[in-house]
Amino acid sequence: MARRITAPRIQRMKGKGKKVVMVTAYDATFARLVDSADVDAVLVGDSLGNVIQGHETTLPVTLEEMIYHTRCVSRGLTRPLLVGDLPFLSYQASVEQAVISAGRLMKEGRANAVKLEGGACMAKAVRRLVDIGIPVMGHIGLTPQSVHAFGGMKIQGREDQRAEQILADAKALEEAGVFSIVLEGLPTPLAKRVTESVEVPTIGISAGPHCDGQVLVLYDMLALDETFKPRFVKHYASMGATVVDALNRFSSEVREGAFPDEEHSFE
Repeated sequence: MARRITAPRIQRMKGKGKKVVMVTAYDATFARLVDSADVDAVLVGDSLGNVIQGHETTLPVTLEEMIYHTRCVSRGLTRPLLVGDLPFLSYQASVEQAVISAGRLMKEGRANAVKLEGGACMAKAVRRLVDIGIPVMGHIGLTPQSVHAFGGMKIQGREDQRAEQILADAKALEEAGVFSIVLEGLPTPLAKRVTESVEVPTIGISAGPHCDGQVLVLYDMLALDETFKPRFVKHYASMGATVVDALNRFSSEVREGAFPDEEHSFE
């Protein structure tokens, strides 16, 4: 059995020039499939609010739900690093709240690391988590938990002042001890500048090709919802059409009396 990939190993990948590959997963079945592929890290993202629960934003997702789904995914993984997302208002109120929430995600959810959104404003919480032995992945740029403050899911850092703030956020997170940083929704040149300015790996989503790795939502890359195809998503399969075709074949065989047949029945 392959050894579990760790947060320090992810961090060292930048120095070795090896790209980090990360995908999301929300259940044990998909986790087992990812475990069989060449993937470095699995993120149980609060994007489950959109993908699994059908919400318009990630804001309604609770810590209890994140713990539950992270624990489910943990049962299907043996090799990739398992990162659990800290959901909205589970860590912003205080350093103490961040410690308790992250601790629960590790202890009850069986995560190997946690991810939180925010830059310099979260540095103190990040430092405390790292000091007590919890690996932290940062997340800056287009942070979905701030969707209302941004006025929607908009590319960040096009203005000089905002770009400089994002650069400062990356450096603050690095100094606080994160082992990697997700860059979301950034212009390609800015993502390149951020990547070159820090020694920890950057993992991009809608941030161009110059990051040290990439992450996509598994449901998006498999085209389980073929109507959702923003510019940054590439469909590596057409599973939505495959599922609908299988359901229609099942329906036809049931109505025609072709299923179940002798092969699928018991004497």
